Amino acid sequence: MPDASPRQVDVRDIEALRAMVSENFGDWSEALVITQDMVNRFAELTGDRQWIHVDVERARRESPFGAPIVHGFLLLSLMPNLRAPQPFVLLNAGSATNFGSGGLRFLSPVPVGSSVHLRQRLKDVQTHRRGTLLTSEVAIHVVGAERPALLYDLQVLYVPAPTPAAPA
Repeated sequence: MPDASPRQVDVRDIEALRAMVSENFGDWSEALVITQDMVNRFAELTGDRQWIHVDVERARRESPFGAPIVHGFLLLSLMPNLRAPQPFVLLNAGSATNFGSGGLRFLSPVPVGSSVHLRQRLKDVQTHRRGTLLTSEVAIHVVGAERPALLYDLQVLYVPAPTPAAPA
């Protein structure tokens, strides 16, 4: 049986990381059901209380989707909870910082009560003055849907761990 452990790559090895850039997405994360309670709590936290998200009866009557839909930013905020298996483990990373986004698109509505999951692919590797900048394309789908609900280019800056000083 082949070893399924992720490949270990030094965060400073730009060429090895670039060799893992791919057009193909990796494995799916575990699925998560987005409940109306989650949507309501997100609406309270953010102040985004649009009826299409929180008024179940009105959404059933008047929404073009026939039900309440999940906030796009709630979907985006679930990324850490939906962590997909990674094909590699970075060695010698002292820190990892969310560096921003190369793009965000909401492509399909997600009805409340849907199960969602994500997968991702390494899209780009760049040398940065402080370390290594990885861009991963993340696709969140309703389970069973071919078209993603969300596409996001996640950028993370990895700063190498300090090299221990040689004994004097």
